[in-house]
Amino acid sequence: MSRKNSMTKIAVTAASGNLGGSIVHAAVEIVGKENVIGLARTPSKAESLGVEVRQGDYTLRDQLRESLRGIDALLLVSGMDAPTKRIGQHRNVIEAAKEAGVSKIVYTSIQGAEEGTAFSPVVQSNRQTEEDIRDSGLQWVIGRNGIYIEPDVEYIETYKQRGEIANCAGDAKCGYTTRGELAFAYARMLTESKHDGQTYNLHGEAITQRKLAEYLNDAYGTELKYRTMTVGEYREDRIAELGEFLGTVIAGIYEGIRNGAVNNESHFCLAAGRKHQGWKAYFDRLKANSAQE
Repeated sequence: MSRKNSMTKIAVTAASGNLGGSIVHAAVEIVGKENVIGLARTPSKAESLGVEVRQGDYTLRDQLRESLRGIDALLLVSGMDAPTKRIGQHRNVIEAAKEAGVSKIVYTSIQGAEEGTAFSPVVQSNRQTEEDIRDSGLQWVIGRNGIYIEPDVEYIETYKQRGEIANCAGDAKCGYTTRGELAFAYARMLTESKHDGQTYNLHGEAITQRKLAEYLNDAYGTELKYRTMTVGEYREDRIAELGEFLGTVIAGIYEGIRNGAVNNESHFCLAAGRKHQGWKAYFDRLKANSAQE
């Protein structure tokens, strides 16, 4: 691949996480490992990435500023803290980037209902960070991620035990994606100036829960049915398994799906320069891998 961007130094926050680590690998493919820096709150957890890793705690602005010296483009992975705390933490990263001379920030935001669900405060905090980045004076690109499909795949044993997928999404479509596809797109958003000033919805074909069940059945030889629940029933179910905070948030995500908040036009092709992978191809690969195990 062309190395015309090889003078660009890229930093990726939350590099020890699944999405951050995937973006590091995708960026290395474009600009080489010598031009990619990982930032992590605990750098030792990101050592396996094979790139230089620096301290990157969102609460420590001075530390962030030092870690961002010499960086041209920064990928800010949205934090995991409570919504009210995240806004300030993200501002620490933005201000540290400005002070360190970073010229561009790319932000991993989300799609979802901006009001009316238990997930809406999280969405609102992301929208505030989007606004902060647009107002930063730096070049910027914002991606709004669809819903990861991997958790449903990782949940297959539980689905098998229950014989069903049951949630409150109803018959609404959800714009799913994968971390690998997101990483491919974000690496290009970081290294190609044509994306500057754009806000992209990043997901593949939107599908219903019934279609998801069909794909899982084909991949794993299961006979899962989809059962729709009320929002209240699903919230109680999730709280019983995951606790009050996480259960309420998960129910809020699916309420957003039910309300059509995650069935948006996708700009993945614009961001990535190619189509998002199709779900049949994705699940066919899972089926092949499952057969080999």
